[in-house]
Amino acid sequence: MPIQHLPRAESRRRLLTFAAAAVLTPDFALAAPPPIVTILGDSITAGYGLPASQALPAQLQRALARLGEYASVIGSGVSGDTTADGLARLGFSVRGGTRLCIVALGGNDLLRGLDPRTVRRNLDQIVFRLKARGIPVLLAGVAAPPVIGPSYARDFDAAFASVARGARVPFYPNLLAGVYGHPALIQADGIHPNAAGAAVIATRLAPVVARVLRSERYR
Repeated sequence: MPIQHLPRAESRRRLLTFAAAAVLTPDFALAAPPPIVTILGDSITAGYGLPASQALPAQLQRALARLGEYASVIGSGVSGDTTADGLARLGFSVRGGTRLCIVALGGNDLLRGLDPRTVRRNLDQIVFRLKARGIPVLLAGVAAPPVIGPSYARDFDAAFASVARGARVPFYPNLLAGVYGHPALIQADGIHPNAAGAAVIATRLAPVVARVLRSERYR
């Protein structure tokens, strides 16, 4: 039986139809790379004292997967960084294509007793520059313990809330919620979360991150 050759135009049309159908199938959709979530932070994000597999970025990625939200979580944390340091390295620390940036700075500002007004200005600039690049932001606060002075603690906490409210970005009030004050979840230095502490942070933070990713997906 002779082989029938389709006209070139018809052959090209069928090829394009097949390609379009293939792209729309679930198997091809699953091949799409997961969204990138970058955590801009300090030693907590860097996983001080922990193997990479137990640090916050890796634990958050697993916590998101358990919620059915698959993402590639990149830790951009530098130990000792303040909000000013994060602002200074923002351009190269948060790569293009990031679907969501979690800004998790402020702990070192708190330890140094820096002026909350300065903290607010730095965070304002970080959020502004990220949004200018089209990168959505989730701002994570650090709750100041009242023992350092009720007035300072109030002003410090208010700096984060003010930035989130003014920039209209989602706000997670206290990154260390459920960990600070629990010795079993803190390393021997009394400051940094251990692996179990990082797991608590990831588990509490993941639902918030998942909601933000889903809301951005359908905009």
